[in-house]
Amino acid sequence: MLVGIMGGTFDPIHTGHLIAAERARVEAGLDEVWLMPANVPPHKSNAPKATTQQRWEMVCLAAEGNPFFRPIDIEISKGGVSYSIDTIELLRKQYPTTEFAYIIGADMVQYLPQWHRIDDIVRHIRFIGLARPGYELDMAHMSANIRERVTIVPMPLVEISSTAIREQRSQKRSVRYLVPEVVNGYMEVNRLYEA
Repeated sequence: MLVGIMGGTFDPIHTGHLIAAERARVEAGLDEVWLMPANVPPHKSNAPKATTQQRWEMVCLAAEGNPFFRPIDIEISKGGVSYSIDTIELLRKQYPTTEFAYIIGADMVQYLPQWHRIDDIVRHIRFIGLARPGYELDMAHMSANIRERVTIVPMPLVEISSTAIREQRSQKRSVRYLVPEVVNGYMEVNRLYEA
């Protein structure tokens, strides 16, 4: 089985995440996409606004409508800072017969050479880079062992961000259709991101 891993803070998960996950699934021939909220992302300076439990519950709700999506709490359960190599090692131990591919934005592909223990990572996992219209990715500076483990797939331009959703909510403005309806309802009930 080939599984795409889409990690993120998901503060909150939104329609853009789901469109990206579905596009990666279809274009790269994935059997499933596992949505994996980060516990403590290593490269983000600001802590998530929602609690870990709230972010997890929103991911679970967002995944409900798609039989190919599955929430996975491996980084939350592990606790601490989430480094990709540690997560990959856990995944390979728990699911030894599954092949994994990380789903990332094509803009992040260019930073792969700087990832912690990237040579170990590419031995065990592939990458699917989502390229927005007009984005040109130059992978010439990368070593062949990284380049050959990256598949680039087209992604429609979707201008939705978790930051903008939090700002809209803090201003009491509607975020309907920017997030799945069940996530919108969850944010309303729990008064998430209200100022």
